[in-house]
Amino acid sequence: MGEIEVSTNAFAGSSAVILSELERTLARVSEEQMEAAIGALLDAPRIFVYGAGRSGLALKMVAMRLMHLGLAVHVAGETSTPAIAGGDLLVVASGSGTTRGVLAAAEVARGAGADVLVVTAAPASRLGELATCLVEIPAATKQDHAGRVSHQYAGALFEQALLLTMDSAFQQMWQRSGATAEQLYTRHANLE
Repeated sequence: MGEIEVSTNAFAGSSAVILSELERTLARVSEEQMEAAIGALLDAPRIFVYGAGRSGLALKMVAMRLMHLGLAVHVAGETSTPAIAGGDLLVVASGSGTTRGVLAAAEVARGAGADVLVVTAAPASRLGELATCLVEIPAATKQDHAGRVSHQYAGALFEQALLLTMDSAFQQMWQRSGATAEQLYTRHANLE
């Protein structure tokens, strides 16, 4: 097979679109909502994360960073995840706010007396209604095919902004903790 030629201009152009959309979207995330989310994360005795598809993958990365901070965090659906209980925090993400499994998890958590941090592009959705804490990411959902909010495919902007929003929360929590990178690294996986 021959080598595939990749145009530098095409890559730069695509990257510029993505970065521009992310910059515009992240600038519109509410500082007050982020402060409330950070408070919820820091106050919870245990944190559970759950999402479907790429949002779920982004939340698994978030769980890793929260663990590095020394927080008790679990990924819902993993075999070693305990039952959620009153006082715990479930972090869920769904751009549309209608993802069935995510809705079901939020309902179970609320029924168990846990708080629910919802990250969504649709705060008026059923998932938004279940939130005890909500962060709105003003991005296109996967059902938005018109390209008015994003030129990217199928909710990519929401999923990217989800990760960067939660990485920003991690960065703020880390800075406030006063811990060094070396202290966090002692929690890094060593069974790789």
